[in-house]
Amino acid sequence: MIERKPFEKLGGADHGWLKARHHFSFADYYDPKNMGIGSLRVWNDDEIAPNTGFPPHPHANMEIITYVREGAITHQDSMGNKGRTAAGDVQVMSAGTGVRHAEYNLESGTTKIFQIWIIPEKDGGQPAWGAKPFPKADRSGKFVALASGFAEDAEALPIRTHARVLGATLKAGETTSYRIGAERHGYMVPSKGTIEVNGVQLSTRDGAAISSEETLTVTAIEDSEIVFVDAA
Repeated sequence: MIERKPFEKLGGADHGWLKARHHFSFADYYDPKNMGIGSLRVWNDDEIAPNTGFPPHPHANMEIITYVREGAITHQDSMGNKGRTAAGDVQVMSAGTGVRHAEYNLESGTTKIFQIWIIPEKDGGQPAWGAKPFPKADRSGKFVALASGFAEDAEALPIRTHARVLGATLKAGETTSYRIGAERHGYMVPSKGTIEVNGVQLSTRDGAAISSEETLTVTAIEDSEIVFVDAA
């Protein structure tokens, strides 16, 4: 089953410096029937104005993945980590027993990100952070694991849950497949472009909630960049 969630119908808020759309219940947007899918709890589509951002705040017991769509995000945390993650790249923070962090857009233009939260397999553990560039050529025409809790995904950033965050770039007319397994849950969003997944069309920033599907066949109707979570 694939349920399309049109971008224009997502919950959200406009804070001036932050324009946010929520694929699942978050902050002031609450829908008891839309609390996530499987272990995927949050997927926020954020636009952050220049020289603004999220001031230091705490998290615990959550895997927090940031995919930068445009611009760059600058990270700083209570573990002493600092880093800048640019468009197309990914950062992962395992909050563990607790961490404080800040995320700022120090660029001259708007930064656009997907912020993805996945529930860990178990609570606790030492907090950790990492970031990695993923050149688009490496995922041309296929899905590539960007963050993963599976040992076989050695090139991906590690997360503490049996899930994957994957990315793909497809040229118009290209098709790729991914075997998810009917017992798993998925969520797919084209960051750019228009795609069709198992016959369901998605425009830019639409979401697709996926369950009880053995294999996903994705065709690009136009040049597209796709982010996908395969979760328990």
